[in-house]
Order: sequence, then structure tokens, then C-alpha cells
Amino acid sequence: MKAEILTIGDEILIGQIVNTNSVWIAQQLNLMGVKIVHMASVADDETSIIKAFNDALQRVDFVFITGGLGPTKDDITKKIFSNFFNTELILDEEVLKQVSSFFIKRGREVTELNRNQALVPKGCFIIENLNGTAPGMWMKKENTVFISMPGVPYEMKDMMTETILPKIKRENNLPHIYHKTVLTNGIGESALAELISDWEDNLIHKEIKLAYLPQPGMVRLRLSSSGSDLNILKNNIESEIEKLKNSIDKFIFGYENYGEETPSLAGIVSELLRENKKTLALAESCTGGYIASLFTGIAGASDIFKGAIIPYTNKAKHDLLEVDESIFSTVGAVSKECVEQLAINVLKKLDADFALSVSGIAGPSGGTNDKPVGTVWIAIASKTETLALKFLFGDNRQRNIAMTGNFALNALRKFILKSV
Repeated sequence: MKAEILTIGDEILIGQIVNTNSVWIAQQLNLMGVKIVHMASVADDETSIIKAFNDALQRVDFVFITGGLGPTKDDITKKIFSNFFNTELILDEEVLKQVSSFFIKRGREVTELNRNQALVPKGCFIIENLNGTAPGMWMKKENTVFISMPGVPYEMKDMMTETILPKIKRENNLPHIYHKTVLTNGIGESALAELISDWEDNLIHKEIKLAYLPQPGMVRLRLSSSGSDLNILKNNIESEIEKLKNSIDKFIFGYENYGEETPSLAGIVSELLRENKKTLALAESCTGGYIASLFTGIAGASDIFKGAIIPYTNKAKHDLLEVDESIFSTVGAVSKECVEQLAINVLKKLDADFALSVSGIAGPSGGTNDKPVGTVWIAIASKTETLALKFLFGDNRQRNIAMTGNFALNALRKFILKSV
């Protein structure tokens, strides 16, 4: 089965709001075996919407539409929906009861605008909205089902989960689609592709597709397959991942199941520390607290995170963490010697089991011939060992900060695994 997702609203097209609805709908449909072949945003304009409907009619089995179902004049989807199906809008008494109840429970008057929410195209299957006033609409034209839902995310999600997805499953014989994503750090996309080229070429024999999904400091490898037997799909992909580990195990830090949140390095490190009853302290210079924020964004961070010191200037490095001043006049703050002292001293100061420190030139200025923008030193310390690593990233400040965070956390992950 093929599907298309249309988001209606000028607010999407001018960038006023982010279109999260389409992403969520695509994930849910993909998990149940419906293939998304097209995704688009359409202006609040009848000509544009009708064209989008007619185009979809030629290529898909399902069209999922969000937006434009409110009570105001700029919400025109329901009227256009009715015109497209050559029918009329009629007042549905059951919907009117639900709309009236919605406002009465909140101590508000039911206005004529509110009553108009109960107008629906004649002949449509009504999708109940338990969280708002705009009902969803399900209608079929030729061989294509059109499903219209409100743009409010929690209203749309409830309709999809409670009514739409179960109805599609009941009425269609759908294949299974299985995805699993391998998370890597420490190797770029092109180098990774070259390293696993032979393995990738053999995936075709198992009818598995591979997608490279790069982002700063990380490349995600998504394996996908579809068929009638979910267990066979899972076993085939798991078997290929085991083969992949023979080539790139040192770069793999985790796995992602499709439809679930991508495991973060901070989360993985936090769980490692928690399992081993260990704690962490940070000394961040070039990242300015970015790494600390990754940890404190996780519930229960106080169990494993002692705190962070952000000595951004040389004076702060000396005053707060006793970095030897001679380092600044000889090798400089972006050096092995500096990050080692930062890590060792913050470990002692905050009485932690592990410490991580970073110092670098995030950019866009501050680089030299010897230390160009993107030069970063990372150090990790325990009570018995210290490790320092140098990286050369690039010339984009925000990218450098993100990459420093990812590379530092992955180095810390490996250090902890080796130590405990």
C-alpha cells in the first residue's frame, strides 16, 4: 500500500511552525507496512489544495491530510474536501453533541462558529475527536482513501492511534516492514562506505536496503526490509549486523529501533555510570556547558553527575582548576597538557570517579597555522589513569561544538567500559 502525507497551512510554508505531524505519521504508517511515496505542504488556497488532491489520486492508496479544519475563515479544508467529493456539508447531530459538550464542560458558550464544526461532508466516515472540536473525515474517491485530520498534534495522534490505524489494519492485508539503525562515531560517511562496501553489496541477496544518515560526529546506518514474515525480516537484519560488527565494531556505540527515540551518547554513558555506581565531573572550555546540558537533560542525572566547571578564559582555568600558568605561555590552553590538568583537577575538586575535559578553538576566529579552527583536545581521567586525544573538526562553530560533544562522550564511553 502506498501513501502520501499533505500538510495544509501557510504557517508551515513560511516557516512559522515546524511540521512534526508528517514525521510522526510517516513513522506510524511505515511500522505497519504502508509505504510513504510523497510528502508535501500546501498553501491555504483552493486551487493548490485541489491540485494536490488530484495529483495524489493518481499515485497512492491513502492520502493523509492535516490542517485547515478550524472554525475560522482561513480554515478551508472541509469546504474543499466537500467540493472535491461532489457532495455537500451537512450538520451531524452526534458531532454537534460532542462539540457542545466540549465547550460546556469548560464553562464556555457554544457560538455559531463552534456549531459549524459539526458540519461534515455528506457520506463521509466521521473520525471522532475526543481532544478538540474538529472531527476527522474519511472518504474514498476511485481507488484512493482521503483522510483529513486536525493540525493540532495531540488531536491528530489520538485519531490515528485510536481509529485510523486500527481501521487500516482491519481492512487491508499489509506486509511487515522492519528497520534497525546502527549508530557509529569516529569515522566519516565516505570512509565508512568504503570500509563496508563488500558487506553492503551483499545485502541485496537478503533484500535489505541500507541508508546512510550522517550528522555532526555520527553516522547512522539504517537497515530496512519488508515481507510477510516479521521474524524472518528481523533475523536477516540481525544476522547482517553481526557480520557488520566484524568490520566496524570499534565505531559502533549503539542501536536504534525505528519509531523509538534515537539513543543518545549522553544517555548511554549515563546508564553505564548508573549500572556501575560511578560518577562524572566535567571541565568544559570550548563547549561552554553544552556537554553538561546533555547530561542534565536526562531524568535522574543527579545520580551520576557531580557537576561541571566552565573555565572559559586562561585565568579561570588557573583560578578555578589550578592549571599551571606556564602552560599558557608555552603550549597554550588548547593542548594535551592543559586538558589533562583540567580533567585531573576537576576529578579531585568534585570528588568524582571519572572526569571529562575539553579545550579547543570552536571558531570562526582564533585559529593559527599550528592550531587551526576546529582543533580540539579532550581528556578523560579516573583516579588511576588519564587519556588525552586530539581532533581536527572544521570551521563551523556550532558544528564543532556538537562534534566535540559526540566524540568526547564516545571516548568517555570506551574509557568507562575499559575501566569497570
